[in-house]
Amino acid sequence: MSDLEQTTPEADAPAQPTDRLAELEAECRDLKDRWVRAEAEMQNVRNRAKREVEDARAYAVQKFATDVAESAENLRRGLAALPPRLEAEADVLTKLRDGFAGVERAFLAMLERHGVKGTDPTGQAFDPDRHQAMGEQETDQHPPGTIVQAWTNAWTLNGRLIRPAMVIVAKAPAKAADHGHIDTTA
Repeated sequence: MSDLEQTTPEADAPAQPTDRLAELEAECRDLKDRWVRAEAEMQNVRNRAKREVEDARAYAVQKFATDVAESAENLRRGLAALPPRLEAEADVLTKLRDGFAGVERAFLAMLERHGVKGTDPTGQAFDPDRHQAMGEQETDQHPPGTIVQAWTNAWTLNGRLIRPAMVIVAKAPAKAADHGHIDTTA
């Protein structure tokens, strides 16, 4: 007899109902597990897409906001360049100064309504993530690492930094030179 003709009766017998039931239950558990994982992955995809859409809405105007912040800084510089108020100054100059100050207040309020905010960091500790050090100034009036002067404000859009403040940072004064003095106390 050949190998094909030699079959065992057990190989030809149909599977027992309990074995088949166990197989189907295992397959059902496997399918349920894959379905739960696929649902969890879809929820993650939906959450990620929602977050990306919210970020896109909140920060889509970032370049525009940066340019507008620069305009606000220029308006501030223009106001600072005006001569100081004098008792006998012309009425027209007083009205112009007050008018420009009003325009600046309205402009800054409009920016804040749209999530653009400028912050003067003077007196704060230097933070390299929010400030750009333009120089250091020796002083004993402020602790080292404190911002003593801000050339520009730090600007944020919905809490995200869009333009760092340009600042001068305090540093400890240099020790006085020992001008040939010999210490004889030792």
